[in-house]
Amino acid sequence: MSMIVVQAFTTLDGVVQAGGGPEEDREGGFEHGGWQAGYDDEEGGEIIADWESRTEALLLGRKTYEIFADSWGMWDENAEGFQGELTRRYNRIPKYVATRTLTELGWKNSHLLGPDVPGAVEKIRAEPGGEIRVWGSTQLIRTLAEHDLVAEYRLFVHPLVLGTGKKLFSDGFPLTKLALAETRSLQSGILVNIYRRAEEAEGI
Repeated sequence: MSMIVVQAFTTLDGVVQAGGGPEEDREGGFEHGGWQAGYDDEEGGEIIADWESRTEALLLGRKTYEIFADSWGMWDENAEGFQGELTRRYNRIPKYVATRTLTELGWKNSHLLGPDVPGAVEKIRAEPGGEIRVWGSTQLIRTLAEHDLVAEYRLFVHPLVLGTGKKLFSDGFPLTKLALAETRSLQSGILVNIYRRAEEAEGI
């Protein structure tokens, strides 16, 4: 069985919208795109590289898929360092997309989940494999949580409050009992927290 893992860069008030760049996602008039700038450090990069080395599939909502397809799906696989390595991996692995609007997907190895997203994800999760990675995709994450499909949340919590923007755990998010499995403080002030479902974390 595969394992669905949500990874997110988040602020103290839980905002996950457009951390990577000012034009990444301006939905709702969001004006703080690129808020991650200034927090990059080698320590955090090594953690992400380790996590991504375990990624065997991507599970994405429509908007995040389009952002990834226009970046990772277009970048040079022969680029040096982590960017080239991750571009090669993301091109190779399957991408599963939850969408009500797209009927075709241009990025290679991409697959539509269809109208029954929880059912499709259940089948994918039941197959042998490693980690199925979820980035962004807040609406999809909520659907996955409603059906108890997320095994782990890995969060880079930045010492920043924005007061506006899409949140990972928005109002109405289903009741979810988690246990803190690991935590690490980086020199940049970021806290790296890993949460697992409480019953699974009891054996840690």
